[in-house]
Amino acid sequence: MNGQIGGQPIIVVPEGTFRESGRNAQMSNIAAAKVVADAVRTTLGPKGMDKMLTDSLGEVVITNDGVTILEEMEIQHPAAKMVVEVAKAQDEEVGDGTTTAAVLTGELLKQAEGLLEQKIHPTSIAQGYRLAKEKALEIINKIGIDVSIKDKELLTKIALTSMTGKSSESAKEFLAKIAVEAVSQVAVEDEGKIVIDLDQVKLEKKAGGSTDETTLISGLIIDKEIVHSGMPRKVEDAKLLLLNSAIEVKELERDAQIRITDPSQMNAFIEQEEKMLKEMVEKIINSKANVVFCQKGVDDMAQHYLAKAGIIVARRVKKSDMDALSKATGGSVISNLDEMAASDLGSSGIVEEKKISGSEMIFVRKCKDPKSVSILVRGGTDHVVDEIERAMKDALGGVSASIEVGKIVAGGGAPEAEIAKELRKYSESVGGREQLAISAFANAMDIIPKTLAENAGIDPINILVELRSQHDKGVKWAGIDVFKNLVQDMLKQGVVEPIKIKTQAIKSASEAAEMILRIDDVISASKLGGGGGMPEGMPPMGGGGMPPMM
Repeated sequence: MNGQIGGQPIIVVPEGTFRESGRNAQMSNIAAAKVVADAVRTTLGPKGMDKMLTDSLGEVVITNDGVTILEEMEIQHPAAKMVVEVAKAQDEEVGDGTTTAAVLTGELLKQAEGLLEQKIHPTSIAQGYRLAKEKALEIINKIGIDVSIKDKELLTKIALTSMTGKSSESAKEFLAKIAVEAVSQVAVEDEGKIVIDLDQVKLEKKAGGSTDETTLISGLIIDKEIVHSGMPRKVEDAKLLLLNSAIEVKELERDAQIRITDPSQMNAFIEQEEKMLKEMVEKIINSKANVVFCQKGVDDMAQHYLAKAGIIVARRVKKSDMDALSKATGGSVISNLDEMAASDLGSSGIVEEKKISGSEMIFVRKCKDPKSVSILVRGGTDHVVDEIERAMKDALGGVSASIEVGKIVAGGGAPEAEIAKELRKYSESVGGREQLAISAFANAMDIIPKTLAENAGIDPINILVELRSQHDKGVKWAGIDVFKNLVQDMLKQGVVEPIKIKTQAIKSASEAAEMILRIDDVISASKLGGGGGMPEGMPPMGGGGMPPMM
């Protein structure tokens, strides 16, 4: 990037700067994104395979969850990182469909590669992709089926579809019902719309036992133990006091000193401390609370008095758990015992301490109308528990996305095949070079049914021909049944997914592909990437390696 005037060199960027431009930059960006998409492609669908990921410390993760795989892989290439961002956006927005989003991004770029080789300008391709994206979203919203929070059977099918192909397969029906019940309990109506905050569904993992011991608690599990051995281990018809101040006598300021010149003064000082603690305990007893969750510390003397009164106490409870307890039990988190009212207390049917896999946990159960619930996830080993947790997150995300948007589609590649068919028709009305880009977008949509077929060991060409034939006949929910190796009406088979999985995947994949296509120059300098030259461990692709993340 240096020039020359009258024999005098003009240095624009310093020595050691790496630059890649034009066709080389585009092709290496596309190649890198395709490599990442291919890494997760084999995990798609009910018959997708798992990946084992190990790190330098020997930690092992076994999963077929797209976003987990991409996050665990240490990806350095900047264009490849954009595919990871697509999967992350999908995970945050919907909670499921991360592999679909990554695979679609890779295929859009692969189709664009063919157009670039035909000397079609990247701007024309990006414009065509933008038109195709808008049309695809319009098509899918038109064919979507309405669903509401009352359609428990349909919502269970959505959860089942999310879990199919995960390690939790054996107990998926049981787990799907738990997911639907959990989402239904935390759903809140706001201005006529149903809002679901999945942070209010707390997943607690404990290895040991079997998957079918996973339970939904209509309340919460707090990973704390009761502070004093003299306190009861179980209280029925619990009245909960949620306190975010300490049950202790406040420490003196750092620079304050108390000079004691007489032993009687020392006794008076200790007695006064004890009296203050007794007063605090009296206030708690008078409030009729029989369970106290304290965010701060609880003095040993106060523990003793509270134990004598038969009150359960847990201390140093996390703020997030305090907020969840408030939503589950209807209590208020208070800071001052003097300003406490009876209405501030929460209530639950049972509060008890149980030993799970060698550690004590407090269960707050049988809450009347909890807006915060817990799921205790069990499984034979840590790896199994982790994978069940990921499956539960996918199911919870799928069910909540269906309820919030209120629309679903069938699975098995049916919506993608329908979008591809309609886009091919639409491309004819557009004309120009954008027409080729829209056709390429339609071809890219076919990657989902094609991958489902490949992962199930079915001939993808024959099955895609049959799939297109069914859609041309007007069977809009025709998809690939990978268990029977046939093209079937997937809605009748009960394979359904939230429409949001598809709309979000199309949006983010299309926008990422457009952005990558518009890059024709990559410059890596010390200020941008922490050192010039090629990044460590990056093989040259296209016309040379890529720079570190800009």
